[in-house]
Amino acid sequence: MEVNSAQRLSSEGGSLKISDEVIATITRLAALEVNGVSDLAPAPVSMKDMFVKSPIPKSIRINISQDVVEIDVSIVVKFGAKVVELAQKVQNNVKASVQNMTGLTVSKVNVYVAGIHFDE
Repeated sequence: MEVNSAQRLSSEGGSLKISDEVIATITRLAALEVNGVSDLAPAPVSMKDMFVKSPIPKSIRINISQDVVEIDVSIVVKFGAKVVELAQKVQNNVKASVQNMTGLTVSKVNVYVAGIHFDE
């Protein structure tokens, strides 16, 4: 399996590669930790998606350029949440989590509010 590497660190002892999938997993968990986030937004399914299985959820996009990461994440918020404050908390939590766990610099976390979840 080819690993999309976000960062390659080399030393006398070897090298380290961090895959896009790892960054996406950290992003997912960090976004869901924020109180008021119901879930990540479901992605629309295209014909291509039916035949090509991607390990990264469509609700998360990772763009890496020169070891700097830009992240897009689509969320569903719980009814009653203050959307602007919630989005800022998601941005901060995702950025801090990815930077702390990977050592990569995160330049942007773009949050898209794709829906509202109503309790039944």
